Amino acid sequence: MSSIDWIVLILTLLAIVCYGLYKSKNVKNIDGYILSDRSLPWYTVGLSVMATQASAITFLSAPGLAYSSGMSFVQFYFGLPLAMIVLCVTFVPIFHKLKVYTAYEFLEKRFDVKTRILTAALFLIQRGISTGITIFAPAIILSTILHIDLTLTTLAIGALLLIYTVYGGTKAVSYTQLLQMSIIFGGLLLAGVLVVYLLPEHVGFSEALHIAGKSGKTNAIDFTLDLDNQYTVWTGLIGGFFLQLSYFGTDQSQVGRYLTGSSVRESRLGLLMNGLLKVPMQFCILLIGILVFAYYQYHTPPLFFNEKEVAKIENSPYSKDYQEIMRRHEQISTEKTEVVNSLTSALGQKEEHKIEGIREELNEYNNQEKALREELITLIKKNDSTADTNDNNYIFLSFVKDVFPKGLIGLLIAIIFLASMGATASAINSLSSTTIIDIYKRFVKKEGDDAHYLRASRLATLFWGIFTVIIALYASKLGNLLEAVNILGSLFYGTILGVFLVAFYLKSISGKAVFWSAVITEIIVIVIWQMNVVAFLWLNLIGCALLIAIAYLLQQTSGNPTAKELTKKEAN
Repeated sequence: MSSIDWIVLILTLLAIVCYGLYKSKNVKNIDGYILSDRSLPWYTVGLSVMATQASAITFLSAPGLAYSSGMSFVQFYFGLPLAMIVLCVTFVPIFHKLKVYTAYEFLEKRFDVKTRILTAALFLIQRGISTGITIFAPAIILSTILHIDLTLTTLAIGALLLIYTVYGGTKAVSYTQLLQMSIIFGGLLLAGVLVVYLLPEHVGFSEALHIAGKSGKTNAIDFTLDLDNQYTVWTGLIGGFFLQLSYFGTDQSQVGRYLTGSSVRESRLGLLMNGLLKVPMQFCILLIGILVFAYYQYHTPPLFFNEKEVAKIENSPYSKDYQEIMRRHEQISTEKTEVVNSLTSALGQKEEHKIEGIREELNEYNNQEKALREELITLIKKNDSTADTNDNNYIFLSFVKDVFPKGLIGLLIAIIFLASMGATASAINSLSSTTIIDIYKRFVKKEGDDAHYLRASRLATLFWGIFTVIIALYASKLGNLLEAVNILGSLFYGTILGVFLVAFYLKSISGKAVFWSAVITEIIVIVIWQMNVVAFLWLNLIGCALLIAIAYLLQQTSGNPTAKELTKKEAN
């Protein structure tokens, strides 16, 4: 990067850290540290909720996913607006009325302490691991650009993040997320405009979409009912609904965001804001990946985007084989550009009789490129069996670094950092909150003053920060990071959501039945995933439905008193 890019990057990151420290200088007790004194307005709540979900993985992996396989991933979020409505009607008023710090406190009031601890433990495992993955994503950036060891960049990012998170807690996280999302929205808009500007003079936005569409990249909607297809309207509306409902309704990293609202109304407005903006935002991020694909139809793209793996093969005994592959790649790319120009001309003149033939010719060149890419990947594996051959996470980063002007490269990289810091900070904060409220305060130190619990919360934040950095050091073998996080969530969220739905709506089921149902359900879900029976999004529905069904059967066969019967007995 140029010195201008470094200045932009460093000043942006320093501004965020200093702002977070400044806004949280008055945190004096655990209520301020965990829930920001329950005082935030709806727009801060809404942007904080969005920033928690939109990690650096979103901005690294999503454009690469669109570049490789099209727009279908946007269907993953179709269930989110519906989930926001259900949360606003049910979860939000209950949590506010009970004045809980974490979502899992409610479960002890409704069931028993072991159900509370099991659910909190499932959250800690899932969120601890997935947060490590979100730290790893921006670490790729520094490692690729500076050509230094990935371990050092991971440790550096973790240290930067913990400066204001350990000190300021939720208040620091929420206020920095407000500023972060403002910068992110502006930067993404600028990136999209610039990609279109960099296209050839005779190619505009609509022509670029036509070219991508003729190559099968604008497949945003798929109504087929295929349980093996990960991204369809039905997996998004049904599986995605249950995933989002569980994530926003039972995951403390999100519950802790909207519990900071000054009232039920402010929390509801914040969630509805997220429901209205999230799908369009994700669509625009994927659209940037489509525009990058269109750009490379007129320019020779890298055949493989991970520069480190390419450097290895260039300096290996297979160097001559690599050079031959690249020679053929240049030839195919040059010939394909002529076909793309012909297609652009035919589209402009609306020569329908020519378009179909040219499109078939273009698809043939695309297939040749895919075959050549597979040949290169085989060569990379032959040279190093441990090589990372999934380069989706590098596509957008490589494009920015090679094409964008000085200054803007630093800003785009800063945006990826900011997204990572926002999502990771709130996740670590929620891990700390759950540890202190559901475990430490419940079992270790039941009676303590605010100063003690504030110190304990900061130590727990530091512990989870170190833990997630350690996880990040092992995250490089997970393929597309965006999918890895969502798969991990799908293994646990269905079970957790089922527990909460029983708690809210099925008063006849007791804690013992729910506890053992959760254990059995989690085992079954993991086995189904290991056997690759269905696409991972369906695991959310399966887990939720299984827990409710098994809990009901256990309750009917156990002979134990129900929650209603216990209530009547206590009343008498």
